[in-house]
Amino acid sequence: MNSPRTRFYRDKQNGKVMGVCAGVADYTGVDVMWVRLGAIALVLMGVGLVIPAYFIAGFFAAQKPSYLYVDSGEQKFWQRVRQSPGRTAREVRANFRDIDRRLADIETFYVTSNPRLSAEIERLR
Repeated sequence: MNSPRTRFYRDKQNGKVMGVCAGVADYTGVDVMWVRLGAIALVLMGVGLVIPAYFIAGFFAAQKPSYLYVDSGEQKFWQRVRQSPGRTAREVRANFRDIDRRLADIETFYVTSNPRLSAEIERLR
């Protein structure tokens, strides 16, 4: 998974401080409000590693490139890839099988309804 779309980026454009929570939200597909509330809850519960981890991620994570996604559909697709790559690969394969089946149906329709085309195809075999 070395694609730039599967890496973690901090999202300064949608972030409040350093963009780490917005980056986590973008990476996981969870709404940024819930990520921020979770981070605040962890700080209030006394989990001492949250604040240093936030600043370490803020300093070392790369800035999210503006060209990363073309539209929101592509963004949702890559979020699903990061969450479950196997399931996404199965969905893509199923989509290709469906397209292949529909193309075969169209081919069958045109070949059976056009005897001249059918004879030409048989002659080429």
